Amino acid sequence: MKTTEIFSSQLPVGEKLSIKRTRFEPLNKKGKRLKRISIVSGIHGDELEGQWVIFLLAQWLKQNEEKLNAIVDIYPAANPLGIDTITRSFPNYDVDLNRAFPGGENEFLPGQVVYALAQDVKGSDVAIDIHSSNIFLREIPQIRINKEFSKKTLPLAKALNCDFIWIHDAVTVLEATFSHTLNTLGTNTLVVEMGVGMRLTKEYGKQLLTGILNLMKQEKMLESEEVFEVREPFSSEIGEVYYINAPQSGLFVPSLDHCEIIKKEEKIGEIVDPLSGEVLCELLSPSSGILFTLREYPVVYEGSLLARIFGEKHEES
Repeated sequence: MKTTEIFSSQLPVGEKLSIKRTRFEPLNKKGKRLKRISIVSGIHGDELEGQWVIFLLAQWLKQNEEKLNAIVDIYPAANPLGIDTITRSFPNYDVDLNRAFPGGENEFLPGQVVYALAQDVKGSDVAIDIHSSNIFLREIPQIRINKEFSKKTLPLAKALNCDFIWIHDAVTVLEATFSHTLNTLGTNTLVVEMGVGMRLTKEYGKQLLTGILNLMKQEKMLESEEVFEVREPFSSEIGEVYYINAPQSGLFVPSLDHCEIIKKEEKIGEIVDPLSGEVLCELLSPSSGILFTLREYPVVYEGSLLARIFGEKHEES
């Protein structure tokens, strides 16, 4: 195990920005080319679920180093300034790092950071970019992959023990993300989204750890007799994603728990007005399916996202 600084920059008042990577290597390299997997988290400073996953993985690797048959690189905090200040973006610049790739050596500071990260991860056989939702929404463990790269990444995604694989069409802004940049550079990269911003969901972290170990075993990165039991994910290829937005402002009170199976026309929740004591509206499901996104922060305004449901495809959709 070796920790390396992959980027540093002097900051005002004698402070220093430092981004670090820890590498785990097999005890016996046997003189052969080793596969490499990179796990990245903290590109957004308010997303902490990935740090818990990486801690669990590092702990497992330290206790099972004789089973390792590949290089494992972990990057727990790609945006340490954002983490320190509890902000999603890169402080002072107000830049979303996941919209700043691929960056460059001579760009402004956020561009230098993302360039250093991409160049260091480049060459990995597999990369996993772990995100949480924001503070407003809670997500079940899911993998989001670009249709452009799905032929290579979908088989890897199915091994990761997540509940849902969301295959989306290419969107221009996604070209500036870590995953699109690394996939373009030839590194098979998966985006995991789970939990809620500024929080840790212990069971989700353990679920993803099992998935990462299962993927590593599948790709011959682990020499282990242990069977990692993983769930069969449902995929957006065979269904439809429905968005539920607030028709008016108020306090959102859910009627269902996150990740519940839901029936068409079943009540998702209601928006109420505390001042008048009135129920302003009820929200009903447009389809049978699973409630994979649910509003966590109750204050809503017209247009706020309340829920996402993965359900049946309808001809009129």
